Amino acid sequence: MGTVIDSHFLALTAIVTFCYQLSFFVVTALLKFDKVTDFAGSTNFVILALLTLILKGSWHVRQVVLSFFVVVWGLRLGVFLLMRILNWGEDRRFDEMRENLGKLAVFWIFQAVWVWTVSLPVTIVNASDSNPGIEARDIIGWIMWGVGLTIEATADQQKLMFKNSPANRGKWCDAGLWGYSRHPNYFGEIFLWWGIFVGSTPVLDGAEWLVVLGPVFLTLLLLFVSGIPLLEVSADKKYGNVAAYRHYKNTTSPLIPLPPVVYGSLPSWLKVGFLFEFPLYNKNLPKEEVLGWKRDGSTTKIG
Repeated sequence: MGTVIDSHFLALTAIVTFCYQLSFFVVTALLKFDKVTDFAGSTNFVILALLTLILKGSWHVRQVVLSFFVVVWGLRLGVFLLMRILNWGEDRRFDEMRENLGKLAVFWIFQAVWVWTVSLPVTIVNASDSNPGIEARDIIGWIMWGVGLTIEATADQQKLMFKNSPANRGKWCDAGLWGYSRHPNYFGEIFLWWGIFVGSTPVLDGAEWLVVLGPVFLTLLLLFVSGIPLLEVSADKKYGNVAAYRHYKNTTSPLIPLPPVVYGSLPSWLKVGFLFEFPLYNKNLPKEEVLGWKRDGSTTKIG
């Protein structure tokens, strides 16, 4: 794949992404209507995948498969999030932004960067002239995508059903996959995008390996910025004084689905070092309540 082709496709996807997000920013700023925010982000991925696939026009199996994966993921997530916000009402993330144009602009710029960066593996595959035969890496990546999408979609549906039940009003979701992970939908999303990256590796050469920044950026974003930290803070403020919630949090993995009996018996150093139980997820709980539960039911502090 030539450098000129790289530059053209990367520039084109950057321009399209900027213009697409700008149009929704204008709608949000002028009409104070922010219910289409997540839909704008998800569908932008679909546009980039189809645009690069069609413009290149080589229609290699790897290009078609990975583009199809992005389209399925983007449409499913976009429609789901749009229906959810229309059902639940306003997006509380924008409570402090609606009257602050600067903060609103920063959010939309960040969303554009997210879309363009995470799309890099598919963009480069679709722009590539290289077409090696299907390898084990392709199959592994495709399986990872399938597993990740299944987990994300299942978790989303389980939480939606839980929240829509009057009997669960005022409770945190611990149904289904949420009993094994506090954020199984994020695990699924991270896993499927790493799968797309793995599926792109047979065509990568030299500097093209920098497309790994896509899944790395997504992972860091969900672990440290706009994903898990915000939801942990929100849940701790609502339920931090409830003993059953603290027990749920101490025995349920923050990301990787694990049986509570297993996760709850693990030492705190293992949770922090290998299972993403970072201290920032517990900073809003009273320190004496941040505990690690032993197999015998006693506790040890991890705060």
